[in-house]
Amino acid sequence: MASIEARALLYRSLTTTVPKELVHRASVAEVMLTDWERVGDDHFTVAAQWPRGHSFFANVDDCHDPLIAAETIRQAGTLLAHAEFGVPLGYHFLMWDLSVSVEPTNLHVGTAPASVDVEMTCEDVKRRGDKLAGCRYNAVIRRNGQVAVTGSANFTCTSAKVYERLRGDRGDTVHRQLPLTAPMAPQNVGRVSPMDVVLSPIGEPDRWLLRVDTRHPILFDHPVDHVPGMVLLEAARQAATALLGHPSLPLDITSEFQKYAELDAPCVIEARRIPGSSTDRGESVLVTGYQDETPVFRATVTMAPVAA
Repeated sequence: MASIEARALLYRSLTTTVPKELVHRASVAEVMLTDWERVGDDHFTVAAQWPRGHSFFANVDDCHDPLIAAETIRQAGTLLAHAEFGVPLGYHFLMWDLSVSVEPTNLHVGTAPASVDVEMTCEDVKRRGDKLAGCRYNAVIRRNGQVAVTGSANFTCTSAKVYERLRGDRGDTVHRQLPLTAPMAPQNVGRVSPMDVVLSPIGEPDRWLLRVDTRHPILFDHPVDHVPGMVLLEAARQAATALLGHPSLPLDITSEFQKYAELDAPCVIEARRIPGSSTDRGESVLVTGYQDETPVFRATVTMAPVAA
């Protein structure tokens, strides 16, 4: 019988995901990344795979969902922070902004899962003592050597003890969240299942209530004390779809997160067309989320024109 060492060598080239803890996922099924390599001081390559179909990141116009690219970029930044910059597990990450821009011709869903390579460049690296305190990273996602997505993000990270002081009694909001509200009609926000709708009607034009379902297995993969950024990005996409009156592929998304979106306070989502933004690439919508009339996030979403 072959030794354990020999068997390990035999299967070394087989594909597996990176450890889920390194990308802050509880479910192995939601880990997009498969490998990484340092190619310079602040330059890395990360391998990822997107399924042909996903229970939440659904295909749009026969293309992979741009939000799966956003999640891939988020995971890549978290992976490198832990694995290459030494951020201890258990630290908390705060995303300040995230953007993606896609090239639809390289996003088409094929007959097999999409294997992609993510070129990551870290800049403005900040340290607190010998530990990483935050940085900005830029990402270029290539598929078969062709650029499919570009993006960037900026985050800071802190220890659990500092995070507890920062959040104060807000850290207990996971236990006192608001009742779940009724969803918008799924077809009005580009969805099929009511479970995936993150907006609720409030009887006002182009304004909705953020619908926070902490039981959702993808959006709330694990318990948190605030609304995750990916939920807010999905709210921006759905609000843009509702405002424009048709589902289509989001080509560009830029977002800024000013404050924590709390679980125990209503969050109103407002969408407005950006004057003069209509081009051959699509039309842009400004989406803002408010809690207690204070902005907690803003996103600009450019939606592709309706296919002729």
